[in-house]
Amino acid sequence: MPELIPSSTIADVLLVRPDVHGDERGRFVETYRRSWLPLGREMVQGNRSEKSAGAVVGLHYHLHQADYWYVLRGRARVVLHDLRQGSATDGATEALDLNGDTEQGLFIPPGVAHGFAALTDLLLWYLVDGYYNEADELGLAWDDPAVGADWGLSDPVLSARDRVNPRREDIPAGVRPGTVLRT
Repeated sequence: MPELIPSSTIADVLLVRPDVHGDERGRFVETYRRSWLPLGREMVQGNRSEKSAGAVVGLHYHLHQADYWYVLRGRARVVLHDLRQGSATDGATEALDLNGDTEQGLFIPPGVAHGFAALTDLLLWYLVDGYYNEADELGLAWDDPAVGADWGLSDPVLSARDRVNPRREDIPAGVRPGTVLRT
């Protein structure tokens, strides 16, 4: 059974440290199991993200989709920010490092903004419990002072979209998440 570690900063975020089995031939790791995640649903899409050192994938969030991240190679500084109105941890920010040399997954519930900085060249594999939906792909300014994120980089490489995402205070009411986001 893996070690399941609830975040002490943001409600419903869960770090998963799976069991590693190995011998002289190599190793085996079961990286994901639906039953490990109390708020998880069936994951329906798998994605791969490769980034060069210095890249930042700025903060984005979903109203209806959860993510499960697993770094396969390299080091990432993950930044999480709770946007869920009514959540006990609304407004909380957490930064944690995921490393391809340390087996661990990260469950991110809907309404929690998430992004990462590639501290080295990086390969991130992730699962989502909803198919890509452009209307549910929302953003938050990566450098918002209300978030106060430490990305671990001094001169990040950003996408055009990440440069123009709104600050927390400017997110329209209709796309600001609450605590009950999906049925």
